Amino acid sequence: MKQLLVIISLSIIFFACDQTVTENQDPIEAKIDSLMNKMSLAEKIGQTAQRGTSSRVKGPLSEELITAVREGRIGSLINVMNKEYVDELQRIAVEESPNGIPLIFARDVIHGFKTIFPIPLGQAATWNPSLVKEGSRVAAIEASTYGIRWTFAPMLDIARDPRWGRIAESPGEDPYLASVLSSAYVEGFQGPDLTDPSSMVACAKHFVGYGAAEGGRDYNSAIINESLLRNVYLPPFQAALSSGAQTFMSGFNELNGVPVSGDQFILDQILRKEWGFDGFVVSDWNSVTEMIAHGYCANEKEAAMKAAIAGVDMEMTSQSYDHYLEELLKEGQIDVAHLDRMVRAILRVKFRMGLFDQPYRVDNPKAILTEDHLAKAKEAAVQSIVLLRNNEGLLPLDKRKKLAIVGPLADAPLDQLGTWIFDGDKKDSFTPLAALRQANGIGNLHVATALSHSRDLSEDKFATAIAAAKKADVVLFFGGEEAILSGEAHSRAHINLPGAQEKLINAIKRQTGKPVVLVIQAGRPIVLENISASVDAVLMAWHPGTMGGPAIVDVLFGASNPSGRLPVTWPKSVGQIPLHYNHKNTGRPADSTSFVGINDIPIAAWQSSLGNNSHYLDDGFTPLYPFGYGLSYTNFAYSSLSISNNNLSVGEELKVKFEVANTGEVRGVETAQLYIQDKFGSITRPVRELKAFKRVDLEADQRQVIEFTIHTDQLKFYNNKGELILEPGEFSVYVGSNSQATMKKDFRVK
Repeated sequence: MKQLLVIISLSIIFFACDQTVTENQDPIEAKIDSLMNKMSLAEKIGQTAQRGTSSRVKGPLSEELITAVREGRIGSLINVMNKEYVDELQRIAVEESPNGIPLIFARDVIHGFKTIFPIPLGQAATWNPSLVKEGSRVAAIEASTYGIRWTFAPMLDIARDPRWGRIAESPGEDPYLASVLSSAYVEGFQGPDLTDPSSMVACAKHFVGYGAAEGGRDYNSAIINESLLRNVYLPPFQAALSSGAQTFMSGFNELNGVPVSGDQFILDQILRKEWGFDGFVVSDWNSVTEMIAHGYCANEKEAAMKAAIAGVDMEMTSQSYDHYLEELLKEGQIDVAHLDRMVRAILRVKFRMGLFDQPYRVDNPKAILTEDHLAKAKEAAVQSIVLLRNNEGLLPLDKRKKLAIVGPLADAPLDQLGTWIFDGDKKDSFTPLAALRQANGIGNLHVATALSHSRDLSEDKFATAIAAAKKADVVLFFGGEEAILSGEAHSRAHINLPGAQEKLINAIKRQTGKPVVLVIQAGRPIVLENISASVDAVLMAWHPGTMGGPAIVDVLFGASNPSGRLPVTWPKSVGQIPLHYNHKNTGRPADSTSFVGINDIPIAAWQSSLGNNSHYLDDGFTPLYPFGYGLSYTNFAYSSLSISNNNLSVGEELKVKFEVANTGEVRGVETAQLYIQDKFGSITRPVRELKAFKRVDLEADQRQVIEFTIHTDQLKFYNNKGELILEPGEFSVYVGSNSQATMKKDFRVK
């Protein structure tokens, strides 16, 4: 009742404020004006503070924290997961702080809350934005019942290096696909109405360039020239803003020598001045004071000054603002008007969220792990699975076959959830082994996992696995990485199967000769060079989430036809990395006619540039699997490509038509992809760029005409001066099933 009276009182106060608003004023801005006029300097600085604890801490509230909330010295709290604590802290903020400004409770809700969906890289493999949006909506509905109204997602870092642990959270290597998924994430998390208690404000992170960490080592430096930054790394963030993202997070990384949390060009010039962003920027965890370790700031005071001037409005966990903003204001190193802009941005988001009208969470325990949520998680897992290899049509399996179940991830309920699942519970996971045992009609299972975890080096149980394989018709090897081997701070120099997995696979093949199906659960592409000859079929299931087991089993036995497509290029070896499809041609582009391999060089050959093109002698110039690749249990054929015009003028559209046919015997989903090559430019252009795609569901023998429309605006690019330009010239359009599509038409822009 007391909470209700407070809400009514607040509503009356701000209704009264509304009466003074003129016709041309934004009501929210008027409310901010009124509130700012009443706030002390200490309260303003307090709004810039985000406090909290590690996700692992579950202890009682400290008196220090309670006092800070009561005095209005905190704007947001992170990782407060006890519902009673959330309610009490919000009550104190609203009822006892000087101006009753509500808190925002935040959490890393990355790919699900209690119902865990595939890791973001796995969701990117669905190439299905509507499914990604649904998953984000489920996460928001569940998390908001705990009072979490702000998530630090989506992570929009373009990633071209699978050694980097956080590629697991990434939308992949392509800016167009990432931009489409960026919008889906934001719309899902935030919903159609920010004031809805189940809405969760999105945070586009890590702005920007974090995914380009040198050598794939997390937190490392990124060197990205401006044209590359604007053409590849910034578009997913701009898409998030266009879809209504209310907050951005500055990255840990330095970009071109300047830590992003102190980079005025990125946070102010691009984000605010060019893009018109009026929400607020939060630092990453301690990233403001980490500018000292970077060597960019001498002390906390300088870090606070540089971050504030650059455009960081709220400081996550470190306290340089709390310690030094007042002093910096007195010294004139920061202007009061600048602080007011920071605070206004934070208040603006709080008003948009409706927190002043409804600050309290709406408890709804029945919204957790519902049948509908689990069904959506399973469908996401199904669509994320990529069939990489299927020798002699080994898959789908006949249920009558005798199966050996081997490998450390056959029954690993925690690991299948993946990285960043603070609130997921392994007891809710449905593993592949459990799903196999419960599936109708599947019998003759010979279970001998042999390895207790992915890094297990023991060969003690190899004999049991080989014995099981000898009894079986097919070996199902569930391998990959534990969840802890990907994610933040978990980069790997060697991305093959860890532990003794490779030895076990090769031993099974060598000693039994039985066909082996490798089901990979991992947070990144896995190098297969040491086991390639021993596996007959390969499914990439990523870390598939709560319902991963039933999803994998459905695909293995053909209840679902795999439709996932790679959102990243899959290398043959670590030596090929970084590797991405939208590379430059070079002056000596490699091709199959001129390639010279290491074994093609004669003994005592004359020292020369044999091959004369850009490649590796041992691994060539092509990946193991290209971006956009994925097999199906049926076959698809492309034909009848036509374009509406061979000569376009600026402002016109190009209609691209072609036919896709299911030439196999079962229903399947194909992802038709369109790529453009700008052949000549004032700066060199990529060999091709994804510009459109569509998932097409076709019955056996069914055909469908696909039409894409490409506007000349989509052919623009940023030059080295930071200018967005369209240059006349020659272009090629390619359509097909992956980035190596060969069917093409040429056109010109006048």
